Amino acid sequence: MSDAAQPQTSKGVVWDLTSYFNDFNDAEMRAFKEQLKADIAGLQERVARLGSLSAETSADWEDVILEAEDLEARLSHISSYVGCLGAADAIDERYAQEEATLTRLMAEYNKFSVNVLHAFKDVDDDLFAAFSARDGIQGAEHALRRLRERAGHTMSIEQEKLATDLNVDGFHSWGRLYDTVTGKLEFEMVYPDGRAARTPISQWRSLMANADREIGQAAFKCGNQAWQGIEDVCSAALNAIAGTRLTLNKYRGVDTYLYWALFQSSISRETLDAMYTAIHDNIEIGREIFRTKAGFMNRSGIHWFEREAPLPLKNGEQFDWQQGVALVDQSFARAYPGLQRYFGDFINQRWIESEIRPGKRPGAFCTGSPLTGEQRVFMTFNGTLSDVTTMAHEVGHAWHSHLLKEMRYLAQEYPMTLAETASIFAEHILAKGIYTNDEISDAQKIHMLDADLCGAATLLLDITVRFEFEKAFHDARLEGEVPVSRLKQLMVDAQKKVMADAMLEGSEDPLFWASKLHFYITGVTFYNFPYTFGFLLARALYNLFEQEGESFLPKYEDFLRLTGSDTAENVAKRSIGADLTKPDFWATAIQSLNPSLKLYKELLAKQEK
Repeated sequence: MSDAAQPQTSKGVVWDLTSYFNDFNDAEMRAFKEQLKADIAGLQERVARLGSLSAETSADWEDVILEAEDLEARLSHISSYVGCLGAADAIDERYAQEEATLTRLMAEYNKFSVNVLHAFKDVDDDLFAAFSARDGIQGAEHALRRLRERAGHTMSIEQEKLATDLNVDGFHSWGRLYDTVTGKLEFEMVYPDGRAARTPISQWRSLMANADREIGQAAFKCGNQAWQGIEDVCSAALNAIAGTRLTLNKYRGVDTYLYWALFQSSISRETLDAMYTAIHDNIEIGREIFRTKAGFMNRSGIHWFEREAPLPLKNGEQFDWQQGVALVDQSFARAYPGLQRYFGDFINQRWIESEIRPGKRPGAFCTGSPLTGEQRVFMTFNGTLSDVTTMAHEVGHAWHSHLLKEMRYLAQEYPMTLAETASIFAEHILAKGIYTNDEISDAQKIHMLDADLCGAATLLLDITVRFEFEKAFHDARLEGEVPVSRLKQLMVDAQKKVMADAMLEGSEDPLFWASKLHFYITGVTFYNFPYTFGFLLARALYNLFEQEGESFLPKYEDFLRLTGSDTAENVAKRSIGADLTKPDFWATAIQSLNPSLKLYKELLAKQEK
C-alpha cells in the first residue's frame, strides 16, 4: 500500500510521506540515490585535485561549497524519508538495511568533507575573510566559521578517511543496533488486577505516566525486566559509542569530552557553566514541585518513574486523538494565530504519525525535507496530557523549520540548544491557551498546571541527572570499559544527588541509562542538556511575550530565523538583547516558576484526594 493510501484512524494518524517519494525504493527513489552517489563521487574527485584554499582557487572553492550545499540538502531529504519509515516500522528489515546503505553513502560524502576541512585548516584570517565575502557565500558565513573551527581539530586526511569508513560498520552501527533491538522490544505488562498483555516498549513510558499509580508501578517493574534482558547489549553499545568518541578526541587534539557537545550546541563553556550555576543555586524550586506533588499523595517524595505521571486527581481523563488535536489547536489560536494556522495545515496534510501499533520505535521527533520545505512529526498518541504536550512540542520544532525554509540550506541548520527553544515555547503557549480557555474545566486546568510544573521540574532535575551521569560515565570510560554494575551505580548516584529528598529512598531507576534513547544517538554527543537550555531560554522568551504581547512575536520569529546564522549567545543578544553568559539570566527564568508553584499549592489544597 502506498503512503498516500494509508488511512487516518480513531487511534491517530498515519502520516503521508508521498511528497518525499511515491513509494519506498520506487524508480524515482532509486534514480535519486544513483544521482547522489555519482555527484558525491564527482565532487570527491574534483576536491582531491583542487588543493587548499588560496586566492587563486577561491572561485573554484566557492563552486564546491555551493555544490556541497546542494548535496547536503538532498542527503537530508532522503535520510529524513528513510528515518521516518524506520521509526514507524522497526520490524521491516528493508528500512534498517536502507539506513545502513545511507550511512555508507554519508560516509562517502564525509570523505569529501575531510578534504574540505584540510583545505581550510591553515588558512590565514585575511584570506578566509575575503573568501567569506564572496557573493555566493552570503548568508553562509556562520557555517564557514564553524567549518574552519572543525578544521582545527582534524587528523591527517588518511586517518580521517579511515575513521569515516570505520564509523559505518563500527561507531554508527552501535546506534543502529540499539534502535533495532529496542524497536522490537516488548514486555509482559501485568496489570494490578492480574491481567497480562504483551506490550510494545513504545507504550512503556505512557503506562508509567498513568494517573493510577499502581499501573505506573507495575509498568515500571515489568518494563525494566525487559530492559534488564538486554542490559548487556545496551552496555556494549554505550561503551563502544563513548569509547570511539574519546579515542578520536585524543587523536584530534581535543582535550575535553564536552568540546564537541559545546560545538554542536553552538555555545561556550562559560554559558553552559552559567546555566548550571543557576540551576544548582535554585535547585530547591524543582525539588519543591515534586515534593508538593508527593505531599498530595501523603508521601515525602516521588518515585523516579512518576516524573511525568499526572496527579491522581478526580475528574482526570484520557483524550482521544480528536480531543488532543482540539486542545492544541484552540491553545495556539488564543495565543499565536500564525502557529495555529500552520498546525491546521499540519493535521490536514497528514504530516504527523501518531497511531498506536506494534513495531513503532519509542519516543517522538520532528524531521523534514529542505527540498519540499515540509516537516513531519513522529509520535505515539496514547491519550495522556503528556502526549498532547508532545504534539505541541514537536509542532514547535516544525514551525521553527518552516520559518527557516526560505533561507539557504547552510543557514537552516541550527543547534539543539536553539531548536528546543521553539518546541518548549510552543508548550508554554499550549499551557497558557488551556489556562485561559473558559470551555476547559478547572479540573483539566489543574491537570495542565500539574503537567506544566512537573515538566519544568523534569527539565531542571531529570535532565540534570542525565548530564551528571554522562559526565561521570565519560570520566569512568577514560579508564576503560564501564560494566553494567558500574553504570547502574553511576545512574543511581546521579539521581540521588540531584533529586535529594524529592525522590523516595530506594525508588531510583538503575537502568535509566539503558532505556533512554538519547544516550545512544551517535550523531550528537551529550544530547540531553540542550533540552534544559532550550526550556529556560524559551521561558525567558515567553516571559517577554507575556510582558509585550503580540508585538513580541516578530522579535521571536527573528530569533528563530537567526538560529542557523550565529552562535546561541549572539542570536540572543541580536534579537532580544540578552547575555547568556550571566547566571542571572538563567536564574530569573527558573525563579519565574514560583508564581505557578504557589498557585499549584493553593489549588491542590482545595482538591479532594
